[in-house]
Amino acid sequence: MKIICPKCKEKAELAMDFSLVKCGSCDFEMSYGEYVKFVAHNEAKYSDILGDYTGSTEGQTAGSLDEWD
Repeated sequence: MKIICPKCKEKAELAMDFSLVKCGSCDFEMSYGEYVKFVAHNEAKYSDILGDYTGSTEGQTAGSLDEWD
């Protein structure tokens, strides 16, 4: 699956099992979980996706980016 590389903004490849993100243009490579955190920390418009990794969020907020470090 093609996604946007957060480092060089070219097309990167997401493994079929969602385990790895790899960009051939700039040699960016990391696990998908780390990629999600990287994008959320570096692009403000995606910061709310960190809430997807908190488990049950009923009655809670996702918190700030500082709480995820």
